[in-house]
Amino acid sequence: MSQHGVGPRAVTRSVAFLTAGVLAVPALAGCGSEDPSGKPLAGQDIQPAPRDRIADGGTLRWAVDSVPDTLNTFQSDADATTTRVAQAVLPSMFRMDASGRPERNPDYLESAEVVDTEPKQVVLYKLNQQAVWSDGREIGAADFAAQWRALSGKDTAYWTARNAGYDRIQKIERGDSALEVRVTFSRPYADWRSLFSPLYPKDVMGTPDSFNDGARKKLKVTAGPFTVKKADREDGEITLTRNPRWWGEPARLSEIVLRTVPRDKRAAELAAGTLDLAEIDPAAARRITVAARPHSSSSPLMGPDAERSAADSLRSWAVANGSDEDAADEETVARKKLRKAAAKYARQQRALSGFEVRKSLEPAYTQLALNGAEGPLTDERVRRAVARALDRKELAQAVLKPLGLPAVPVGSHLALSGQAHYADNSGALGGQDTKEAQALLADAGWVRGGPVKEQKKEKAAGPEGEEADDTGEDNKAQHGPDPAGHLAQDGKQYKQHQGGAPGAYAPRGTAAPANREAARLAKNGKALTLRFVLPSGPGSQTLRTVADRISRMLEHVGIGTEISKVSDESYFKDHIASGQYDLALYSWPATAYPATDARPVFAKPVPAADGSLNVEQNYTRVGTDQVDQLFDEAVATLDEGESRSLIRKADSRIWAAAGSIPLFQRPQLLAARKNLVNAGAFGFGTPVYEDMGFLKKGAKPASGPSAKGSPAP
Repeated sequence: MSQHGVGPRAVTRSVAFLTAGVLAVPALAGCGSEDPSGKPLAGQDIQPAPRDRIADGGTLRWAVDSVPDTLNTFQSDADATTTRVAQAVLPSMFRMDASGRPERNPDYLESAEVVDTEPKQVVLYKLNQQAVWSDGREIGAADFAAQWRALSGKDTAYWTARNAGYDRIQKIERGDSALEVRVTFSRPYADWRSLFSPLYPKDVMGTPDSFNDGARKKLKVTAGPFTVKKADREDGEITLTRNPRWWGEPARLSEIVLRTVPRDKRAAELAAGTLDLAEIDPAAARRITVAARPHSSSSPLMGPDAERSAADSLRSWAVANGSDEDAADEETVARKKLRKAAAKYARQQRALSGFEVRKSLEPAYTQLALNGAEGPLTDERVRRAVARALDRKELAQAVLKPLGLPAVPVGSHLALSGQAHYADNSGALGGQDTKEAQALLADAGWVRGGPVKEQKKEKAAGPEGEEADDTGEDNKAQHGPDPAGHLAQDGKQYKQHQGGAPGAYAPRGTAAPANREAARLAKNGKALTLRFVLPSGPGSQTLRTVADRISRMLEHVGIGTEISKVSDESYFKDHIASGQYDLALYSWPATAYPATDARPVFAKPVPAADGSLNVEQNYTRVGTDQVDQLFDEAVATLDEGESRSLIRKADSRIWAAAGSIPLFQRPQLLAARKNLVNAGAFGFGTPVYEDMGFLKKGAKPASGPSAKGSPAP
């Protein structure tokens, strides 16, 4: 998962065990007859249309963050664009439906099922008899076997990023025909559907050299509706073209060009006509929404002149026409520049009227991470107090409500609403309760008004002792009461800027809580102040808005925060992964296979041979033996209902440990040309690339959320 602007994939948990006497875990969701998984909070928004209404041909220009360093999804430097290319050009035995659940991909699979469990688990794949690689060779057991050997972890010459699941395979062999593949497991594996998606040809997986280097810059052999024509890192483009050997429904588009465009430049590129589809930030979404409205005198002002009041305009005219010639000249030049900028903006708005915003929720959630390895947060009571101080619904509303998306707090670390493993287990920790938070802090020895020793101001952790931004401006909560005595925010704090979400700041003159006290909580001469590390890039404004609100919520219970803004490049590597923070905000992707994919994120850290702590991907460093055991049991049972129950139990224990607090599902905003169909905000679902295209002249899209596959609720 990634936080807004920065992702943990750019980088490839130790506390006391919780006992029933310390924290009572309520009855687990899922034990009754009602399915607790629910439905997705938002469906796909892709402008669905049947294939016969789509023009044959055309090029889709789709913005991406970068041309990836590798086209091999199993290498550590693979990124989101690597995945996008693989989805379009390679086989996947299973793909995600609109509810985030795996479904068989009929273009490659006629069936796949567990045919034996004793003495070993055996899965039999029956392949689509038309499925062939782009060189004409049939897809078969040899490709499955080569991928297993490469990813099994037995041969260290393969530079693999992960081998989960493949390390449980004992052998792969051909079945009764060339279209059958029998996979025998050495140990039971519940998440067997996660394997061979994508599937690379044996030409890539067959040797360490071909695996390590053969698919980094090109893919000679593919088996999807598209094939890779060119990957040009200098021009920042990947061109996908129709696969002439594709046996499924023919691709409606002739080409898909994935273009590298920075997020803050995408609105301008859309207006210039060089893009058809782009993920955008809330500020760009507002521009496009306004551009699409009928023009009238009552339309809200936007653009370079939007902030100028009538008084400002009158003063500008007076100066430009006054007796001070120098001032008049300067003002005249400034007014010309402003008119030029306003005219450019107006032209862009006219061009943007040909686009619309398609929105859903990403299959990912943003969380507050609490570093349990050092400082006050090593005490589970303090972590739980932080959690109980948060109004998660308010935080979700601050981000999602202005975008017109469902503002519902996430109730699980391991799945999202609608997915098979989802259940709201947040009751294991409890909701917002100021008195309970204060009681937990008092029990941990933190008292209000205790003596505080003078502390040396330290530089924020980072490369070469990189200093944090001045926290005095970032977070006034650390200084105690507002200097005015009764105002929650000053004028500067209230004014929106840099794309801040509406409602991010209290209105001017909002009264502070009546029970606010000046003194911080303290213990052993130290004030209870937590380092809150955030990325500083332009794409991270949402995180900073959320952080401001969290800081104010913590202040109500006596916890201070010092916000440190660091560069996007160093945020994960130098702060989150290395543990140089107390509080942080970042995101994790939801997965249909939590027993496999989520285990390293929540596994209890163990000492490595060199004395360091092996945390895997558990950057909060909070974990328990019980959680690990539940994951191990869930991945080893072939009873799907039992596996889901075990995952939900694990999630309840993770909530109870309070190492991370899920907040909200991430918004997904895409700008799309109005006649582009079957593309946009895909939500949970895997894109169907062959169905994307542009409407025929005069044709209209269908009604409903999806043109193919399972509809979203």
